[in-house]
Amino acid sequence: MRSAWRVLLVGCGLLLLAGCAEPPYTNVDNAGLKQLIEEGVPVFDVRRPEEWRETGVVAGSEKLTFVDASGRVAPGFLGDLTSQVDKHEPVILICRTGKRTDVLARPLVEHLGYLRVYTVRDGIMGWLGDGLPVDRG
Repeated sequence: MRSAWRVLLVGCGLLLLAGCAEPPYTNVDNAGLKQLIEEGVPVFDVRRPEEWRETGVVAGSEKLTFVDASGRVAPGFLGDLTSQVDKHEPVILICRTGKRTDVLARPLVEHLGYLRVYTVRDGIMGWLGDGLPVDRG
């Protein structure tokens, strides 16, 4: 699992160097998110617990913290994600504004072989901005 962490961290660093290159994943708007949810694609909210409490989450989302408040990858994150989502199955990632999911999605595709990764444009803030419902439980 240590090598997978290295791949994820190297991938995140490469993202910073890549600048505006076309992403190897799909960025969806709220309509696209709703459609994917209807199709049964799992949603992973990768924010922190205090953020979930502050805004709520899209109904049915799995909560799995990607980075802590200091920006360090949360212990166990990669193992938890890869044990819950097969790389051949689609997955949706959502965060607060879309920045964390952009950082996460690229190495999932380019280095870990995930085939269908979707990120939510504008994250939960865009969802709330459109007046869409959330679970607060």
